[in-house]
Amino acid sequence: MTAAHGGDELARSVSQRLSLSASSRNWASASLRDAFAGAPGGDAFEKTGIQDDEDELKLAAIERLPNYEGSKKQMLKQVPDNGSTNIANIGHRDKKQLMESVLKIVEEDNETFLRRLRERTDRVGIETPKIEVRYKNLSIEGDVFIGSRALPTLFNATLNAIEGFLQVIRLVPSNKQVLKILQDVSGIVRPSRMTLLLGPPSSGKTTFLKTLAGVHEKDLTLKGEVTYCGHKMSEFIPQRTCAYIRQHDVHHGEMTVRETFDFAGCCLGVGTRYDLLAELVRREKIAGITPDPDIDAFMKATAMGCQESSVVTDYVLKILGLDICADIMVGNEMRRGISGGQKKRVTTGEMLVGPAKVFFMDEISTGLDSSTTYQIVTYMKQMVHIMDMTMIVSLLQPSPETFELFDDIILLSEGQIVYQGPRVYVLEFFENVGFKCPERKGVADFLQEVTSRKDQEQYWFKKDEPYRFISAPEFAHLFSRSLLGEALSHDLESNYEKTSVHPAALVKEKYGISNFDLLRVNLAREWLLMKRNAFLYVFKTFQITVMSIFAFTVFFRTTMKSGQLKDGGKYMGALFFSLLTVMFNGAAELALTVMRLPVFFKQRDSLFYPAWAFALPIWLLKIPISIMESVIWILMTYYTIGFAPSVSRFFKQLLAYICVHQMALCLFRFLASLGRIQVVASALGTFTLLLVFVFGGFIVAKDDIEPWMIWGYYASPMMYGQNAIMLNEFLDDRWNTPNPDPRINEPTVGKVLLSSRGMFMNDYMFWVCVGALCGYSLIFTIFFILALTYLNPLKDSKTVVPTEDEEIQLPTSPTDQEMSGRKANGSKRKGMVLPFKPLSLAFNHVNYYVDMPAEMKTQGLEDDHLQLLRGVSGAFRPGILTALVGVSGAGKTTLMDVLAGRKTGGYIEGNISISGYPKNQETFARVSGYCEQNDIHSPHVTVYESLVYSAWLRLPPDVTHESRHVRFSPIFVLQIDYNLF
Repeated sequence: MTAAHGGDELARSVSQRLSLSASSRNWASASLRDAFAGAPGGDAFEKTGIQDDEDELKLAAIERLPNYEGSKKQMLKQVPDNGSTNIANIGHRDKKQLMESVLKIVEEDNETFLRRLRERTDRVGIETPKIEVRYKNLSIEGDVFIGSRALPTLFNATLNAIEGFLQVIRLVPSNKQVLKILQDVSGIVRPSRMTLLLGPPSSGKTTFLKTLAGVHEKDLTLKGEVTYCGHKMSEFIPQRTCAYIRQHDVHHGEMTVRETFDFAGCCLGVGTRYDLLAELVRREKIAGITPDPDIDAFMKATAMGCQESSVVTDYVLKILGLDICADIMVGNEMRRGISGGQKKRVTTGEMLVGPAKVFFMDEISTGLDSSTTYQIVTYMKQMVHIMDMTMIVSLLQPSPETFELFDDIILLSEGQIVYQGPRVYVLEFFENVGFKCPERKGVADFLQEVTSRKDQEQYWFKKDEPYRFISAPEFAHLFSRSLLGEALSHDLESNYEKTSVHPAALVKEKYGISNFDLLRVNLAREWLLMKRNAFLYVFKTFQITVMSIFAFTVFFRTTMKSGQLKDGGKYMGALFFSLLTVMFNGAAELALTVMRLPVFFKQRDSLFYPAWAFALPIWLLKIPISIMESVIWILMTYYTIGFAPSVSRFFKQLLAYICVHQMALCLFRFLASLGRIQVVASALGTFTLLLVFVFGGFIVAKDDIEPWMIWGYYASPMMYGQNAIMLNEFLDDRWNTPNPDPRINEPTVGKVLLSSRGMFMNDYMFWVCVGALCGYSLIFTIFFILALTYLNPLKDSKTVVPTEDEEIQLPTSPTDQEMSGRKANGSKRKGMVLPFKPLSLAFNHVNYYVDMPAEMKTQGLEDDHLQLLRGVSGAFRPGILTALVGVSGAGKTTLMDVLAGRKTGGYIEGNISISGYPKNQETFARVSGYCEQNDIHSPHVTVYESLVYSAWLRLPPDVTHESRHVRFSPIFVLQIDYNLF
């Protein structure tokens, strides 16, 4: 005990008095290796000189520190500050220098860096956790309506609700049909091997990945089992063991890329990084091994959780190529941000910053150019091979170079696995069946087309045998009888040896950090989002200020003589209007909450945090907002209208308004969590407010409500607010004049006014009403948390399964296409001839600037504008198909937005002309069409209805109403679509 204490004192003394000069910052590289090499004689130690003595003494002092403190401290040769540096406290510049030292050129250094990390653990015999994922006899089914019954119309919704109730009481059978998504699939996903998941759209790839990740939809029927290292999913937490990267990009547009990664990394925690580091340091100390200072610094920095700027974030930004936009907001439909390809990489990086060892990536290349996709997959391959990770990547159309990076292939078609095994044997399997990939054909494209009825015949190469279509079930059967299929079946029959599982492989804690840290991190994010949405709160403040001016000008210094009842109604009206304004000023919370729910549901399902950690910061940080808005209202209206002049009455009314505003905010948040989409939440909010107002006690007095409906009066939170402000006003001393009307059995004018509306009479009921409002705030917050915990996002419309009568046979050859066109329009011409005037578009020296983001100004940039397009010139001619290409973030979308006139902000310079005339946006919009990168459509209309509506908007005014309803046959519509493509 004494020795340990002395070591601590020595460490503190050395840390305070000794400094590390520039010539000694390589203390962990050469000098110590020489010293250890010369042991035990000590000659080498004497030769190192005075400065090496100092370094040796400093190293000894640090090694005497306790394990936890010792792992947090490190003398970095990159850090210019003197002395021992705390890894948890080094700044952004120091971390940037650290990343530059280990990963200066990503393409060249990443593999070397990962090998250095792995060599350090291998050198002391530390085993890396490996996870093998098995799925056996996996089948997934869902009950769906078919044909037009599946459309989300009001009639269908009503009919479905009635049928659902009748089916519960077993009066009618279900009209739904079973849709098989996955059909009896089995296989193994092995660690240290990159697996590519291929398959045409609607083949079940997303459902397959979700099921393996343990996040499958609850309304689907799951048969079979999925195991990790022989353990069922009920034996561990799959969402913490693996990471499912979704196909769609859902992020907070107000946060920067770095902030998004830091928040995700903090919530997911460091996993076993600190435990690994502690054991690593212990073994190295026993073995007398001096670690590489760069690798040691990196590992210690990544073992520190919840840092303001994480080294893991810097690493992921670097390998994904996002370091150039790290401090730019992600953006959304209403806020300028990063490009679509960069946003897709943010979706991937958000999960890479966590400690997961298994990754399921669903369509991570959407919006990325082939070069960027190749680089990212290369980095993923290096991580898988060197760090023994398990990874499945789903890609729709990978380039040949990207395809060659994978070790294994899983080919999915019609819910069945057609092939699963090494990539090098996939062509051999299909050649044995009778299909051969042409020499200049991409293997990935061949695999996606060989199971298609439309494209399969062109790959048949056994000319001596007649061709017949081989379906996906036949392919699956042939694979099961092949050598690869039999070997896979043999491996599945043998049980996984659970005793060989690494203790750190499977995660059994639900969340990565403590409850306190979860609350703290979400509180910091909520404060950040409030600052980024400052305009909303400024506008609400301006709104309530204007409304208060309107209020006191209407009721300006309303006066009444003591003992008169005729002016009491004016004060009641002023109080009710005040209460109404304060409540409605919280209505913006409904839309704000609905907007944030998609990100919450994604992060909740990935176990970033529980619902209470999301809800409580919102509630806590909105209390100052309620106080501020209520103070503004009360200061502007209380004395100008002429309420009771008592100071105590002033503050009591302020307290009542604060409680009312808080209750309204909590109510709207709860309604938003029930509705989950804007339309439903708005309908719920309108209906609820109608009930609250009707039963509030002012529009309909308490005595006028029927006895069987009186429960609504006591359940209305507005009633308690109404009573609180009425009691505060009419129980003041100036209303204590005797009652002039002997017909009313009340002693004072104030109580006469209160009894006329059925209000409470006693002064203590004010505090009861305030307590009730606070109770409602608490109840609505609890309901908000429960709704967030147990409700799921409303599902998008599913793919409509047509009935046999509704199925359309697509033409399969040019001859069939031409015959279909003739039958459709009754002529021998193919397609339609639409007269139009060809136009050309030319642009010369186009420059585009935006205001410099505030985040970039904090990094030292002094320019007021950021230039996105630099002197771009070109021309598009009629009859010439032009491809606009460029890497992700090159400015392709920006250029098209500028040319199309869709930029509403920024500064545009240069000339844009249409057929030699300067472009006039009003007329140009009538002759141009712009297909956006993002798919934004109304979810409640069919494809045909969307096309018809879009066509009607483009018709000239001379087209009659009857002509608009001319419908083409479906075959003819398909014919036009085929000719266009």
